[in-house]
Amino acid sequence: MPKKRSSGGRSKGGKGRSGTVQCSFCGAQVPRDKAKRITRYTSLVDSRLFKELRQQGAQIARTRTTKYLCISCAVHRGVVKVRSKDERKTRPRRRR
Repeated sequence: MPKKRSSGGRSKGGKGRSGTVQCSFCGAQVPRDKAKRITRYTSLVDSRLFKELRQQGAQIARTRTTKYLCISCAVHRGVVKVRSKDERKTRPRRRR
């Protein structure tokens, strides 16, 4: 059977077995190196008020929330897209 991806869809390399995490949306147990991680910073202050206070030099605390997604949930929510055979050969550029 032909292999679709040389990495097998994982980023573990030669490290052996990796731990599992739970998908934040469907609850599936996914290997940590295969799951897609989304980190968002959320503030308790409204965004318009946050901008004004920031201009005046105030320090406002933000909380970091990390969510892990299984591949099917990541595709469904548009975090990753389905790529053609030729596109899978090249690595996508990371957004910052």
